[in-house]
Amino acid sequence: MGIRVGLDVGGSTTKIVGMKNGEICYRAVVKATDPVTSAFGAVGKLINDNSLKLEDIDRINITGVGAGFPAGSILGIDTVEIKEFDATGKGGLFLSGLDHAVVVSLGTGTAYLDASKDQIKHIIGSGVGGGTLVGLCNSILGMDDAEKLAELAEAGNIQAVDLTIGDITKSDIPGLPMSATASNFGKAADDLTREDKAAGIFNLVFQAIGSMAVLSSRVAGIRDIVFTGQIADFKQCRSVLESFHDLYDVNFIVPEGAAFGTAIGACLAEK
Repeated sequence: MGIRVGLDVGGSTTKIVGMKNGEICYRAVVKATDPVTSAFGAVGKLINDNSLKLEDIDRINITGVGAGFPAGSILGIDTVEIKEFDATGKGGLFLSGLDHAVVVSLGTGTAYLDASKDQIKHIIGSGVGGGTLVGLCNSILGMDDAEKLAELAEAGNIQAVDLTIGDITKSDIPGLPMSATASNFGKAADDLTREDKAAGIFNLVFQAIGSMAVLSSRVAGIRDIVFTGQIADFKQCRSVLESFHDLYDVNFIVPEGAAFGTAIGACLAEK
């Protein structure tokens, strides 16, 4: 049996996963100026990095917003387009080892899926996602490099930005700790540093995503919530989700390799 390839094609970035005998044998991220170039470049990188021949690849399963741009097969290899929600749901279950979970796809926006071995159902979507994170930071801070922004945010003081329950009352509120956010940017003043602003933006975006995830789990009646997508790997995402874990009695899972969830799911699809 040869290698099955999964491609998650974005506007200019493609995530590629190679699987053989049900196990991941390769993964990488390739950036280019357009989806066709990044998709072909990703397959070329897989072949070059592993000293493969074209005939070593059985099939390419392609998904993502840029999946429709490559016309026909890629490098003459049988290429099949997979529905993105199906790929994301399957990938989230594979990475978590679960049979049933809410799978959250953190992309430009965010999709919330009820994923099981039998079917993948779309619960709801949100326009708050990685695009929001980078867009707000670019507008406010004049920066759009997500990795550098994450480093900037890590040095910020969220206590100078967000209003907490403890800031507005001294009386206990059942079920809510005094450290819980009452208002994102509710304490912001003129003297905020760039680091503080970045911390506030990251907290706002990830808390909005986490809140929607909790609501989706309530709708689906599922306690396990799996996060996939590139921004899921940010330290700020994990720290925010940890606070939701205890506050709302849900099981938030950010698996290793979360950025490759959709590409993995594409690889696994049998269409």
